Amino acid sequence: MSLLAVSHLTREFGGVKAVDDVSFQIEAGTIHAVIGPNGAGKTTLFNLITGVYTPSSGTMRFAGTEANHQPPERLARLGMSRTFQNLQICMNMSAIANVMVGAHLRLNHGLFAGMFHLPTLRRADRACREEAAELMRFVGVGAYIDAHASEMPYGALKRLEIARSLAAKPKLLLLDEPAAGLNDSETHEVDALIQKLPPAGVTVVLVEHDMKLVMNISDRILVLNYGRRLAEGTPREIRENPDVIAAYLGTGG
Repeated sequence: MSLLAVSHLTREFGGVKAVDDVSFQIEAGTIHAVIGPNGAGKTTLFNLITGVYTPSSGTMRFAGTEANHQPPERLARLGMSRTFQNLQICMNMSAIANVMVGAHLRLNHGLFAGMFHLPTLRRADRACREEAAELMRFVGVGAYIDAHASEMPYGALKRLEIARSLAAKPKLLLLDEPAAGLNDSETHEVDALIQKLPPAGVTVVLVEHDMKLVMNISDRILVLNYGRRLAEGTPREIRENPDVIAAYLGTGG
């Protein structure tokens, strides 16, 4: 059974179909990319999958559960996490505290325990901090465990956001342009990190404009154009698809 199954998904805004009758499936343990020209509906599709938008029609199932009308926090509890195109880092917090925030849905910090500083709460906080530090090392920003977020370079902050998403222990991680604004060296680091995720039990769906990265790491690629599914296949199939070349890469590609 697919981890995520999307069937005939449509979302209209004032009569304009931003996503129009899109269907696809995500198998567990894979890296699935969504590409397309600007305005193709990629971010709208992400917002539909993660519960930010409600579909106008169509169905979604995630981890065996109907996901059409589930709020984002419910989907997060089921095992779905995401990053955003623009950094969503709390710059007034330490780096490790940003990662610990990602674990809040899994922690039982009741009012009673918090008021009386119970040992169980202190132990849970220590364990959460240790886990956050390990995640920072996993994504390659272990050098910033004792740093403030404002002291970190942009490329490291992008990976810190991924660490925070991983703190929720997701089954499915959606990455919205993880390489945006990065130089070649930083992009290579993100490339290597994403490839580490499926072996660690995290299935990945990403929107990305860096075609070299997409073609290098993806098992499957979905191409959108004007909100509709234009093509889907392996990187080689997409690279050689004449409709994709015309619509996305240009007829001279």
